[in-house]
Amino acid sequence: MSSRPARADAPHRARDPDGVAALAVDGLDREVDAWPKPGLVSRIDPGSHDDMDAGTFRRSAAALRPHFAALAGAGRAGAGMGRLRALGIAAEADMLAATGGVNTHRGAIFGLGLLCAAAGAADRLPSADTGETVPRPAPSTLGDAVAALWGAAILDGPAPLRSHGAAARRLHGAGGARAEAAAGFPTLYRVGLPALRHGRRLAPGDDEAARVHCCFALVAALEDTSVLHRGGPDGLAFARREAAAFTARGGVGAPGWRGDALRIHRAFVERRLSPGGSADLLAMTLFVDAWEAP
Repeated sequence: MSSRPARADAPHRARDPDGVAALAVDGLDREVDAWPKPGLVSRIDPGSHDDMDAGTFRRSAAALRPHFAALAGAGRAGAGMGRLRALGIAAEADMLAATGGVNTHRGAIFGLGLLCAAAGAADRLPSADTGETVPRPAPSTLGDAVAALWGAAILDGPAPLRSHGAAARRLHGAGGARAEAAAGFPTLYRVGLPALRHGRRLAPGDDEAARVHCCFALVAALEDTSVLHRGGPDGLAFARREAAAFTARGGVGAPGWRGDALRIHRAFVERRLSPGGSADLLAMTLFVDAWEAP
């Protein structure tokens, strides 16, 4: 696992619930800003979507900011998964109100919301019952904290029946976001963070390039239920193969990489493929990377 620990001396701005929320929204905004990502909405075009654009995503992210702060506060107070679910339901309602009923960030509310709660739980905090300072678990990463504090409850809880990801899981037997979260987001730590940091080395000073590199690496690695929903197993195999080939050719370190990425993006749009799970993981990777920054 290639990441620095989420430790008590992380930046003070990140340990405050409002600071945690600011980092979460920044991750969402930086995800949608990056271009070209295969089939996904960006500041340039709506990708494989005809019901949303970058403005839709930014309105959604702004509406979610107080909810991410509430989730961080709930983690700080030692809340269980039931409380976190209730906060997530409220966040989804405000997301849909902000977007006119368009699902922009349902997956991010779940995954990024859990990471916000874990960030809130990272300190020694006053007990809600006694007011005394009590130690919290000290896992090495935010993902480990999610698994330790809520992993069993994530798997035991009710499965969402109306999401496209849930439909794909039922049809194709994919693990999906719940399995990823319960395991502590292994794809984020094993693929996302290393790819983001490698992208920065390949393209020094070009943060957008690093984000694109990370996105392609995630698409290549993830059994993305959003792609399964739209394209079935053949669509998923195509998406992973094209993304893996991009990184094998050198990713954003290769000459003309942006034209190569744009060609793949257009191929995804032609097939109406949109790796939304990978986009969520990119935003979550950006959040964790910022949280762990010295």
